[in-house]
Amino acid sequence: MRILSASLPALACLLALAGPAAAEAPRFQVDPSWPKPLPNDWILGQASGVAVDAQDHVWVVQRPRTLTDDEKAASLDPPRSKCCKPAPPVLEFAQDGTLLRSWGGPGEGYDWPTNEHGIQIDEKGFVWIAGNGDQDGQLLKFTADGTFVLQIGKSGPQTDSRDTSRLGKPANVDFDGAANEVYVADGYYNHRIIVFDRDTGAFKRMWGAYGKPPTDDKLGPYDPAAAPRQQFANPVHCVRIAQDGLVYVCDRTNNRIQVFRKDGSFVKEFFVEPNTRANGSVWELALWPDADETYLLNADGANNEVRTLERATGATVGAFGRNGRMAGQFHWVHNLAVDSQGNVFTTEVDTGKRAQKFLAVGSFVLRKRVP
Repeated sequence: MRILSASLPALACLLALAGPAAAEAPRFQVDPSWPKPLPNDWILGQASGVAVDAQDHVWVVQRPRTLTDDEKAASLDPPRSKCCKPAPPVLEFAQDGTLLRSWGGPGEGYDWPTNEHGIQIDEKGFVWIAGNGDQDGQLLKFTADGTFVLQIGKSGPQTDSRDTSRLGKPANVDFDGAANEVYVADGYYNHRIIVFDRDTGAFKRMWGAYGKPPTDDKLGPYDPAAAPRQQFANPVHCVRIAQDGLVYVCDRTNNRIQVFRKDGSFVKEFFVEPNTRANGSVWELALWPDADETYLLNADGANNEVRTLERATGATVGAFGRNGRMAGQFHWVHNLAVDSQGNVFTTEVDTGKRAQKFLAVGSFVLRKRVP
């Protein structure tokens, strides 16, 4: 006992020298029961977007037109088998995976995209839909029940990254609520971030890589040994705005995240899996919901994993997933979203055609959601 008590001061000294324990990065495990089976013999096509709203409901946008005849055989005339039928493009799920409502598709007063892409829900509950079809140059705003509100841009032949009257196969959006602005990752044809008023659709500003004016110069195949490219490649696949005002952009096939201020001035960049020569490593980002938004969650559809990056440095501190079709694996993981509890939701395109949920595990403290 004397030896133990004598060692306590020394142990305390060692602990003091070591400093506080490093924060533990979150870990994730798949929930194989999510979502619950869809009603009406519905089946998902390519699941091209996912978002979480203020109630922690999960929204998915999917592509009914990507289903094969075999997959949608019950909808053919005459039916070729008992199942299945295309689900509507937009689906809202409860946390337990129950489908709450669904809607979407062509309607009066707006141009529904020919290839559904991103979905986001702003803090007022409006649902925003982007599309990257050949003629898609528009962004759509709806109420939560699918009532049309606003269209920014228009469908038709593509123009260029100087055109502020339309978009160029936009990928996704994020919002600055205080300024009432929507930021658009534009996109699969254009090479820019472009900002509009959320209520009127009026153009505000735009920029390309490094905050320069956007151009449409042909860049050629990505080369990891080459100098960093001075312009965004296609697609400019996501935009995320942190609480501290920094704007994070997915320059997907350049394998990098570029960081800006809201006025478009360049701050820094991170390269992620820079040797990836396929279709890029930075498909999607989400901000970790702690007080400092310490991490960026990065969906990588080429390497088929989701990784946790330090937001300050871009360093990888965790990852999960691999190419495959079992629960917890991915084929072209395309988008992700995180809820207020840190759970991650993913969607897959190409032949993946599904949504998955991953439960956050570990010791971490998340911020309280403002009611």
